[in-house]
Amino acid sequence: MPPAASADATQPLATSDASEALLGSGTAGGEQVAELKFDIDVTNVSTCQRRVKVTVPREEIDRYFNEAIGELMPNALLPGFRPGRAPKSLVTNRFRTELNDQIRSKLLTDAMAQVSDRAKLAPISEPDLDVAAVVLPDEGPMTFEFSIEVRPEFELPKWKGLSINRPTREISDADVEEASREILRERGRLVPSNEPPTTGDLVVANLRFTHGGEVVSEANEVEIVVRSKLSFADAELAGFDKLISKAKPGATVSAEIAVLPDAAREDLRGEKVNAEITLVDVKRFQPPELSPSLLAEFGGFESAEEFRAAVRKQLENRLEWHRRRQVRQQVAEALTASASWDLPPELLRRQAQRELERSILELRRSGFDDDTIRRHVNSLRQNVMASTSRALKEHFILEKLAEENQIADAPADYDEEIRAIASQSGDSPRRVRSSLEKRGLMDVLRNQIIERKTIDLITSQAKFKDVPFEFERPDSDAIDHAVCGSVVGEEEIPTATRSEAMDLRSVSRR
Repeated sequence: MPPAASADATQPLATSDASEALLGSGTAGGEQVAELKFDIDVTNVSTCQRRVKVTVPREEIDRYFNEAIGELMPNALLPGFRPGRAPKSLVTNRFRTELNDQIRSKLLTDAMAQVSDRAKLAPISEPDLDVAAVVLPDEGPMTFEFSIEVRPEFELPKWKGLSINRPTREISDADVEEASREILRERGRLVPSNEPPTTGDLVVANLRFTHGGEVVSEANEVEIVVRSKLSFADAELAGFDKLISKAKPGATVSAEIAVLPDAAREDLRGEKVNAEITLVDVKRFQPPELSPSLLAEFGGFESAEEFRAAVRKQLENRLEWHRRRQVRQQVAEALTASASWDLPPELLRRQAQRELERSILELRRSGFDDDTIRRHVNSLRQNVMASTSRALKEHFILEKLAEENQIADAPADYDEEIRAIASQSGDSPRRVRSSLEKRGLMDVLRNQIIERKTIDLITSQAKFKDVPFEFERPDSDAIDHAVCGSVVGEEEIPTATRSEAMDLRSVSRR
């Protein structure tokens, strides 16, 4: 059965011993904790937030104190007494401070280890507990309070027999030819031009954004493919191709651009900023011929037919990603239609980064190029809180469904996911695994595995209707830059240059 939500829904922060005990659900340091008698008062602050008050009675404090003294007495060293022969009262007075700290810490750890089960909490973050503020009183009970985010409680929606439209398309020779031209374009020559840029040209430009006389962000020598829209992490400039259609290198054009509501800077949300774009250089693409040397660079292909077969395989992978995505979107809409419960804004902000990372892993697994990944990530960032809320509600529902149907991950699942990512990136599976572990993304991969298996369970009992599918024709170029200077959910997006080689051989092996 999948681990508790504390390992799934959020990326845990560094915790104290007491916090780790709560998230460990009944254990501390890997050992079962002896039962501690205490009273719990839980207040429902919101759907996912609880305020917990714990009261440890005096009898338990005295019991812990006597146990601690009993362990200390045989080895206590006091002047004028042989080891272990000093009177209990003297030992107590001499080590009062140390004993109080030890008992307070042990009571906290043991209580927190049992709170989750006793109060039936399913934590999804560490408790907000100020350990230093907890006092062990000389008389009466010890009390402490903390706030905690928990998995929401809800009834599972109806999931059997859903009606789903399934995107369907036969990959045609025309699709392969068009995709081949785009790949060749990436390896084409960039020829300097003194003419105004047209759609498809690559321009190098300096960007400057101001608001009320303040420079809010800048980016120099940015490479941009001229398309009708220019996408940023927190804004979108429509009519970009027309804006620079009459500009030449050295010229500056400007336009107003509206900052989106989910931008990192609250004071700029919904505001219009002035965008100044100074053209540094204009370059036109001249696609190369598919020569034997170029075939070798693309992955050691021996013929154009073998190259096109790999392109076809890549298109099939992308079609499968679109199919999974659209099916999943329909499943998610059906599952979350009745999920009217709200999620804490702080939880959404924390999870925004994880949602971006999950999306990027999916795109990389399916062999999408860097430009497509940038466009998709910018699209998510532009509506990050709403999209994260939907994704997190979907996660909670799928997680509960997985638990009820005993859907679990296995080592072979990770091997397959890592193999798929490696085949698209050109790295070895060992290096991919090491990178994921170093960046703390293995839990994201686990979510991907469990959720995909759960979606498979749902779709195995769904009713499908095949509908025609058209590949996306990009009308925007995505820039890894935020107009207001920072983004919600920072994620390193692939930085391969537009002219770098693409290894299609790995695709053909899958």
